Amino acid sequence: MNLAAKDQKKIIEVLNTILECELAGVVRYTHYALMVFGHNRIPIVKWLRDQASESLQHAHIAGEHITTLGGHPSLKIGSLIETHKHSLNDILKESLHHEQSQIQNLYNLLKLTEGKSIFLEEYARDMISEEEIHVSEVNKMLRTQPK
Repeated sequence: MNLAAKDQKKIIEVLNTILECELAGVVRYTHYALMVFGHNRIPIVKWLRDQASESLQHAHIAGEHITTLGGHPSLKIGSLIETHKHSLNDILKESLHHEQSQIQNLYNLLKLTEGKSIFLEEYARDMISEEEIHVSEVNKMLRTQPK
């Protein structure tokens, strides 16, 4: 990779934001999984735990990109706000907000890497695609069947 030093520094900063957001996702989805009750608990808890595992995997990848660029992965965790609202709709709305925030971080990375690093550009595009799929899934879960 032939990135200018100033570009590399900005890219590492955005990757650290992505890393922090993914680590927050691990905590957030783990918490949500513990707070689900009712008839549909088992499949919903499984989905939330899968989201937590995926967030951890995404954090690993972001961290690897940071160290590849010579940076230092952050020990911070992104924003975690406890609303004490644990209905399934509230959990899904919070999840949606979290995913949309991460998509913005990824678009920021894409802007910084476009035309400068195919490797990082493709990483950003792949992650945007995955996160947009999550947003569409959550949106579908929030919709009710037409009557």
